[in-house]
Amino acid sequence: MAELSVAPLYDARVVEFLKLARVAHLATADAAGLPHNVPLCFWFDTAAHFYFVIDRKPKRRAGVEIKRMRNIAANPRVALIIDHYEEEWSYLAYVLVHGTARIVEDSNEYMLALRNLRDKYPQYRAMALSFASNPMVRIDADRAHVWGERFAPPAP
Repeated sequence: MAELSVAPLYDARVVEFLKLARVAHLATADAAGLPHNVPLCFWFDTAAHFYFVIDRKPKRRAGVEIKRMRNIAANPRVALIIDHYEEEWSYLAYVLVHGTARIVEDSNEYMLALRNLRDKYPQYRAMALSFASNPMVRIDADRAHVWGERFAPPAP
């Protein structure tokens, strides 16, 4: 991972934006390149990693059988966008991340991410989520692009 390509993720303004953001949109593609995009809850660990868990909200399939997980298995390259919209366009902003997704296989890493997801989203506290039944995905950012006046360098 080239340090310069993810450098925007270490900017304090970007970190604060990501901590406060409630939803991200994950773009995956299957082996044939057919795109798929879904909203999800996420946790950013401030070290260029993003996490999400396959939770208990109703889905047609479960765990690794859902479309985003099948796509990640076939093609781990993903994009994640976290954006903010307001009618006052000077407040518009987004963080676009390209990276590689993988299922978290270490139970300690899983529990750390789950604790942080539960801190951020109280709904997760009431869900029975487990290492065995609810896959956790980590996205390792390769590059990031930020846009919006809130991220602009201060005026001289």
